[in-house]
Amino acid sequence: MNRFLLCLALGVLPAFGEPLGGQVAPITLYTNFAQEAPQGVRDALRDELDQIMSPLGFQFTWRSLAGVRGNEISVELAVITFKGRCDVSGISGRGTQPGALGWTHVSDGNILPFSDVDCDRIRGFIQGALVTIPKEDREEVFGRAVARVLAHELYHIFANTQRHGSCGVAKEAYSVQDLMSGGFAFQEREGQALRAGKAHTAPVSGAGSM
Repeated sequence: MNRFLLCLALGVLPAFGEPLGGQVAPITLYTNFAQEAPQGVRDALRDELDQIMSPLGFQFTWRSLAGVRGNEISVELAVITFKGRCDVSGISGRGTQPGALGWTHVSDGNILPFSDVDCDRIRGFIQGALVTIPKEDREEVFGRAVARVLAHELYHIFANTQRHGSCGVAKEAYSVQDLMSGGFAFQEREGQALRAGKAHTAPVSGAGSM
């Protein structure tokens, strides 16, 4: 694992020496699921993340960490570990009060491009409301909730900050309504911090073949 991460880092760094301009290059999200998520959850996760991040200029390419050979090159990347079961089976009518729903790794004050999202805690937190939704819609709603937690962690990575916003996606704590409402977005200040980040301004010409 350490060797793989080193190879990824070496693949990323040269891209930032390239001149800015040209088409925006997608950021690669390397994903590791503790248990395979249903397709409905995956689709909702990707769609909602795009809904939140694309207005700020972010595009993503999704790749499974399990399929990485160690010689991949990316303009910019994040490695996301989804803990627990990312599905809606076995939900009950009583929600729980979990700990952190997601977290991003920090070393010596530096934000690292590694985040964890805890699907078990998210499901437990919203299941009291999720159980009231028709079964055919639950995967979509759950995937949307997971995406909002992921967007929060990507904010820390790509805005390069440990700070939180006062409201919106970047705020420190979420309610059940935040995770299940029809729309959820970054506030202007946090959106500006993301736009100012260098990750989504790197040109396609700086990326190697995948």
